[in-house]
Amino acid sequence: MSRFDGKVAIVTGAASGIGQEIARRLAAEGAIPVIADLNHEAAEACAAEIRSTGGDALAVAMNVVDEDAVGSGVADVMAKYGRIDVLVSNAGIQIVSPVIDLPFADWKRLLAIHLDGAFLTTKACLKPMYAARSGSIVYIGSVHSKEASKLKAPYVTAKHGLIGLSKVVAKEGAAFNVRSNVVCPGFVRTPLVDKQIPEQARELGLTEDEVISTVMLKDTVDGEFTTIDDVADAVLFFAGARSNAMTGQSMVVSHGWFMQ
Repeated sequence: MSRFDGKVAIVTGAASGIGQEIARRLAAEGAIPVIADLNHEAAEACAAEIRSTGGDALAVAMNVVDEDAVGSGVADVMAKYGRIDVLVSNAGIQIVSPVIDLPFADWKRLLAIHLDGAFLTTKACLKPMYAARSGSIVYIGSVHSKEASKLKAPYVTAKHGLIGLSKVVAKEGAAFNVRSNVVCPGFVRTPLVDKQIPEQARELGLTEDEVISTVMLKDTVDGEFTTIDDVADAVLFFAGARSNAMTGQSMVVSHGWFMQ
């Protein structure tokens, strides 16, 4: 019997990239992933793929910065399954710009998706978790939860903020056996990163290959991108922990780019 058999796990931003792989891996371990994404059609396609392999999955349209949409999505999950065991707060975007040129609207939009989204989904999921006196929340942070890079002021700020939120949730949730942790990946070759390569090349006056080798992977031990599988391994480790020994922590998954 798997540690995740029958457990319901909401994964935000799960219609693609890291979130999709986390949902697939949870399903492979016996969990019921809820594919919560702004793109409901893509979320349904992901859920259908999981169901086609014999698992169960639910697609939910969710704009993580809309409190009503978050509440409605969580209510739909509770109505269907009656439980929420895991929340993986993964939804996010990236905007690359020097601070001096960064529009305030872009600053606010990125912080809203990363921080407001994490807060709203956490708040909604804590209610059933507290009632069940059990639950695990995993935030997808970044090496930028610990470190800074040029051109990424709102992203670095938001990812640092997730560490603080997670620590508070870990302290408040302990009385209800709810754990909270952060996984901090290095650069993962997703569409989000692929989009950044030419943007950074333009801003820094480098070739795209130079951005990869001298900016993104310069400090790794092996010159390799972090994979979505690497990230999913860490998420499942935190989500499946058997006691409160593992709470309020952050794990860096970066091929040695950042070492604690």
